[in-house]
Amino acid sequence: MVEEILGFEPDGAGGHMLLLVEKRGANTGWVAAQLARHADVAVRDVGFSGHKDRHALTRQSFTLPLPAHHDLAQCLSWRGEGYSVLDAQRHGRKLRPGSHRANRFTLRVRDLQGDRIALESCLQQIRTHGVPNYFGPQRFGRDGNNLRRVLEWAGGTGAPRERAQRGFLLSAARSQVFNEVLAVRVADGSWNQLLPGEAVMLDGRRSFFPAADIDQTLVARARSMDVHPSGPLPGRGESPATGLARLPEDAARESNAALIALLADERIDHERRSLRLPVREFEWEFDADSSLELRFVLPRGTFATAVLHELLREAWDAGEGGED
Repeated sequence: MVEEILGFEPDGAGGHMLLLVEKRGANTGWVAAQLARHADVAVRDVGFSGHKDRHALTRQSFTLPLPAHHDLAQCLSWRGEGYSVLDAQRHGRKLRPGSHRANRFTLRVRDLQGDRIALESCLQQIRTHGVPNYFGPQRFGRDGNNLRRVLEWAGGTGAPRERAQRGFLLSAARSQVFNEVLAVRVADGSWNQLLPGEAVMLDGRRSFFPAADIDQTLVARARSMDVHPSGPLPGRGESPATGLARLPEDAARESNAALIALLADERIDHERRSLRLPVREFEWEFDADSSLELRFVLPRGTFATAVLHELLREAWDAGEGGED
């Protein structure tokens, strides 16, 4: 189960209707098209903040441009195969991608086998220290197809015609480089520690600051999850990391030179992403039927599969291009 947390309340007035929609077995884009059909508006005018797993039971928000006299009760009657509208409120603006704050997950792992004591210890470590902030396998497409296609594009096969498809492929390229850097930091044990020359990321924000030296104040802030080490989302411009923190980034740039050149050609700017993912409100429960229920909140743009990766031997290998 995935519940989107917007982080703000509906305005109660304005030219849009903010809908809370429950869906299962339906992807977000398809549901947006069904809502557009109900409201007799263009699909491009439907707003939503993020894509949610097709196979999960999810609750997320959509906006539709509807006049003030439109009947709220009519919106609550909108439903179809795999989706239904649970709530409708007036709102002043269209939802844009990335406008929600977080997602609340409930996951059940079935047929669980292994050392219960060791698993409990791992769960406690996750609660205290978070997990490596890998991009999950869904970022790379089914069987890693997005990564394969962007490598072909970088090799000279030509760009996809559709803008949205180009965006998916470029995101896969950036994610691959980031995951490579993170895997090196995991291997040397520094994924949750600040290194000299770190571009230090503020928790819950995209802001960062360079730190040539790591003093005790920064060490304490990192321990309290106030700041995190960061890795590259490559593109145009130099990495702000220097010193020891820069070494794995330079290695990843060299091994992915064609992808990084493509990102620069496509006018994608260099950005930063936290190497560490705090797992908030983390709770778990073992059931008698050899299953484990996990409940936690993650910030937008992060992956529940990163949490499972730390728990399950059969989870995907982050070093294999994100393939499941």
